[in-house]
Amino acid sequence: MAVVAIDGGELTVGGGLLALVRPALRLLEEDGIVAVLSSSASVVDDLPSWCRAEGHEYLGSEETAGGARRYLIGRGRFSLRAAQEAGEAMPERADPITGFAPRGADVEPGGPAYPFDLLERDHLAPPEIRKLYEQAVAAQWNASRDIPWDKAGGHAPALEAAVVQIMTFLAENELSALYLPSKFISRIHPAYAEVSMFLATQLADEARHIEVFLRRARLSGPRLGVSSVTTSRSLLSLLELSDFSEAAFLLSVLGEGTFLDLLGYVERHAPDEATAELVHRARTDESRHVHFGLAHVRAALACDSTLYARLEQAVRHRAATLHGVAGVPAPVQDALIVLAARGTEPGAVARGHAAFRELLDTMHASRVKRLLHAGFTPEQADTISQLHTANFM
Repeated sequence: MAVVAIDGGELTVGGGLLALVRPALRLLEEDGIVAVLSSSASVVDDLPSWCRAEGHEYLGSEETAGGARRYLIGRGRFSLRAAQEAGEAMPERADPITGFAPRGADVEPGGPAYPFDLLERDHLAPPEIRKLYEQAVAAQWNASRDIPWDKAGGHAPALEAAVVQIMTFLAENELSALYLPSKFISRIHPAYAEVSMFLATQLADEARHIEVFLRRARLSGPRLGVSSVTTSRSLLSLLELSDFSEAAFLLSVLGEGTFLDLLGYVERHAPDEATAELVHRARTDESRHVHFGLAHVRAALACDSTLYARLEQAVRHRAATLHGVAGVPAPVQDALIVLAARGTEPGAVARGHAAFRELLDTMHASRVKRLLHAGFTPEQADTISQLHTANFM
């Protein structure tokens, strides 16, 4: 049995003694003993009363040489929440009553239950979440300082208009990627704070992408490109998701995964250094988001075999909401072709169209590869990829 001894001198229970007693008790396991040496006359009555009120066991006192008394206190049952007892390790399931207490803190009983409903580790936090968060923090960049804005623009009107349309489309999709993760942060129990912290870096990334895409679009004037009905319907179907795993899958694995190929295409055909740099940096950020989505889905699938069917059903449901959409929104398709053509000369446009068709094939192949990596069968991967929205995101 562990014993901790403290010297309280002339401190009274209401005058500072408890600032020594309480921390000493917290150091002990249940039934451990704190020996308090005190020369204060009031402690003999006040300390037993405090022990009864706090659920600790008062074990009596004895005189010591010099006129002081030694008081013995047995540490009582202190209701620590299961989520906190694991210390640095994430609990399998979190208790809403621990609230915002950092993982590893001692939580007093009797507190209110918080409205967190995302409480299970295996459906939230992939094993590499800490590493992903650290990488995200280290990789933050500045939209004004790190893009060579003086090396942008100055193109023929048709080519610049294509860039404006593409940047408008990218910004619109990134707005959805900003809003969707934000829906879940307040629902995630703080026992898995690293997940919320990573999502916060994702929000910062998306905000920065929106900033640079719109800034590039407006270099030639305030007017932006076209927002299509296809894009609007597709992004609304994302925003309406309420299941965290489905959202991570549809947004990060499928949507942002597809965007990696789109951003790579824009970077390869970018008509100036600033445009190439900003999409390159955005693509690097998006690769982290995709990595998180894949890690999350793999971990969740490993502990829940029913998730395969749920995720496929979510893709089918989204495809049904976009029934009748034949392909990529026309303004976006045209802009991507002109971008690759670097203009409107017919021969170059033919090559640009071929590059666009190749992009679509690349996107499908990349989606299938990611889905196989996540744990889907080749048949499932091909079906899901084929059903993915023509809007890319």
